[in-house]
Amino acid sequence: MTQALLQPVIVAALAAALAAALTGCLFQDEVESFGGPTMGSTYSVKYVAGDVAVSKEQLRNETDAILAEIDSQMSTYRADSDIETFNSLPADACMAMPEGVLELLRAGQQLSEESDGAFDLTVEPLLNLWGFGPHGTGERVPSAEEIATARGNMGHEHLRIDGEQLCKDAAVQIDFNSIAAGYAVDRVTAHLEASGVRRYLVEITGELKALGRKPGGEPWRIAIEAPHDNERVAQRIVELDGFGVSTSGDYRNYFERDGKRYSHTLDPLTGAPIDHHLAAVTVVDPSTLRADGLSTVLMVLGPERGLAYAGERNIAAFFVIREGQEFISKSTEAFDELFGAGVSK
Repeated sequence: MTQALLQPVIVAALAAALAAALTGCLFQDEVESFGGPTMGSTYSVKYVAGDVAVSKEQLRNETDAILAEIDSQMSTYRADSDIETFNSLPADACMAMPEGVLELLRAGQQLSEESDGAFDLTVEPLLNLWGFGPHGTGERVPSAEEIATARGNMGHEHLRIDGEQLCKDAAVQIDFNSIAAGYAVDRVTAHLEASGVRRYLVEITGELKALGRKPGGEPWRIAIEAPHDNERVAQRIVELDGFGVSTSGDYRNYFERDGKRYSHTLDPLTGAPIDHHLAAVTVVDPSTLRADGLSTVLMVLGPERGLAYAGERNIAAFFVIREGQEFISKSTEAFDELFGAGVSK
């Protein structure tokens, strides 16, 4: 075959190879997803497949392993977890702990110090007393004496870290439910990035984090819910890239007695459920763990003190406040800088 005859064949072969490569790229840039049960709820992972060489099955298995590890270390709903074993110890006891537990304790202590006690990981006796905790005997309104007794078994000052050991000088009990989901999101997304994933949206029991954009350049969009008891309505839509999001609210987990509503969010300083007009607050932060903890802090502080606290510390926060039968929304300057002032329903 002459050179002249070879030329069209080569061109055709190159064109076919290019078409195959483009088809492969288009296929690889599809959004893959997986999920499942975790922490008494569910999780979901969405990612752009073209960013990673490992299979979806491998990513799913590794994610499930991370979540199972967190559950075995930090769940207060299983007697064999590391933290429940520690909680059962008497005063003046120490126990070797995984680094993840110690990391959450340090984060909780920092949040407690920054908020003058509005955040407290040792609130489990109160949660159980009101019927919201893992060992509660039913929803009830306890007496002032019972609350005082429970508060006597609380306080970060009774905990200390000694090397790899966690020690307590009083019979305190730790509950990580206010930050464990945010921590789980950060652990899972860090693993995805280590596996080569550069575009994802991860949600674990309602806490979220997103990075990059979907194929075609579309952003990851998430809805901040309006605080309705029996329906899910978007209060605000935001576009995420590199941030974690956490929302705390009193609109689904509560009970009523004699016409009064009792929220599952407890104020550690009073020992009672919060009693103000803040229905929900959303915090956005590069650390989902910190967003998770800060949303609890602001929920405890309420609309006035919470807004002031968030403004002073440059926290990106979105507040939904009850006003009669309606809801109004307020956001911090840091939130508006990220997402614009926006229009809320």
